[in-house]
Amino acid sequence: MPDFNDDLRLAHILADAADAATMERFKSLDLKVETKPDMTPVSEADKRAEELIRSQLGRARPRDAVLGEEYGTEGTGPRRWIVDPIDGTKNYVRGVPVWATLIALMVRGEQGDEGVVGLVSAPALGRRWWAVKGGGAYTGRSLASATRLRVSQVSRLQDASFAYSSLSGWEEQGRLDGFLDLTRSCWRTRAYGDFWPYMMVAEGAVDICAEPELSLWDMAANEVIVREAGGRFTSLDGTAGPYGGNAAASNGLLHEDMLAFLNRP
Repeated sequence: MPDFNDDLRLAHILADAADAATMERFKSLDLKVETKPDMTPVSEADKRAEELIRSQLGRARPRDAVLGEEYGTEGTGPRRWIVDPIDGTKNYVRGVPVWATLIALMVRGEQGDEGVVGLVSAPALGRRWWAVKGGGAYTGRSLASATRLRVSQVSRLQDASFAYSSLSGWEEQGRLDGFLDLTRSCWRTRAYGDFWPYMMVAEGAVDICAEPELSLWDMAANEVIVREAGGRFTSLDGTAGPYGGNAAASNGLLHEDMLAFLNRP
């Protein structure tokens, strides 16, 4: 199996640069924020962080392609970095510390593109999570100071903690009734939002999470980390991987039960 540890080390370097840029402007009174055509916000910090990541990738991995939320696709080839410079921009611009830079590496194989490196860095929370294919998932301050992640062993929905982002997307997709029935069937529900539920699934602190509408850059890093922690990450139709435009993640034991609720007609 190919060794992607050098790519993981590079992902940490990229995240360090992004963290410095985003933290410098976090809670700044003169932060510039624009509205994109899809009506979502983008700040100058989003753009600066992605620019820094692309610049370093251009020097360190000039043959690799890059897909980023703010600047689209650059390059072609079997290796592609997926970047969300600030996942949780609405939180960022309001001074809420729940936001992160998401970095993933996907490599083309016989079965299509596969995530082989995933890193999520949330500097305002003082947290970072990462994983490499076949090497497990970890959290900590650095590669040398880390704790391995493992999903929970909760096997009944009535004992499960369910995390999500909001209600509006479920209603827009006609899935609200099934979603609400799922919340009623679980022991605990919380709307932590964005990247955080997936990291808590990987940590075993939360058992299931789901979102109805996402882009690849929202999911690629999370998928690798959940998978390497022993969990399961699919679209709502049960297709493995981060390609379905939505996501469901779990400890694996509760996955089918969760999907049954979320796919009720």
